[in-house]
Amino acid sequence: MAQLKAGDKAPAFSLEDQQGKLLVYFYPKASTPGCTVQSCNVRDARRDFTKKGVAVVGVSPDRPSAQKKFDDKYELGFPLLADTEHAMAEAYGVWGEKSMYGKKYFGIIRSSFLIDEKGKIAGAWYTVSPAETVPEAMKVLG
Repeated sequence: MAQLKAGDKAPAFSLEDQQGKLLVYFYPKASTPGCTVQSCNVRDARRDFTKKGVAVVGVSPDRPSAQKKFDDKYELGFPLLADTEHAMAEAYGVWGEKSMYGKKYFGIIRSSFLIDEKGKIAGAWYTVSPAETVPEAMKVLG
């Protein structure tokens, strides 16, 4: 799995969001505890992101209907992309082997990326904790 770093060109993608179409933080599954903390933290920081000219999207392998329920329940208010075939996750190097209770499986490795106006990665955080997604991005934004 190739990992991206600052200065790399962000991989192009086109996926449906919970409203039907669409553009980055990756989370394993909508409405789970860690993903809820991460998404709500991003939601709560949207005004700060907007002031810095940054739009936000979340990406998980959930279906659009699950994304919509997640968005509605927590009033996230930003696009949640349904990467059901994990093509975007693979392009960003966040689809990988995981382990829970001794069982190995493939899934999203919680990660986030800050992409600049030229489509370059300004910051990349693999295995970021739910609580660190916003602070890490803000460090780069200044």
